[in-house]
Amino acid sequence: MIGDRGGVLRLLPWSGPEGKPCYLDTDGTGYVSRLADDIEAVQLSMCQELLDHATDMIPDRQVTSAQLRFLAARMAEALRDVQRIAESRGARLPVPAYDEPASGD
Repeated sequence: MIGDRGGVLRLLPWSGPEGKPCYLDTDGTGYVSRLADDIEAVQLSMCQELLDHATDMIPDRQVTSAQLRFLAARMAEALRDVQRIAESRGARLPVPAYDEPASGD
């Protein structure tokens, strides 16, 4: 998606009203961009903590099904966050200047 300034719009790590995606037209140096970077870092950190928690819980025979369902729900939320981060970052990657790979590649 192209912004008013001709740059790619950044998908932000939060939703707007009614759950709709929020985009930012920016050069990446403003306050909202830095806030989005900080929130993405927190989301990725939380995802890592959930993975570590799951690694400890899964082999534990004393863990209840309710605990595992709760963990699965939180992991699904974290996976949605990571997917949004990947989509946002992928959309901001530069497009290669060529259309076809060079011969021999």
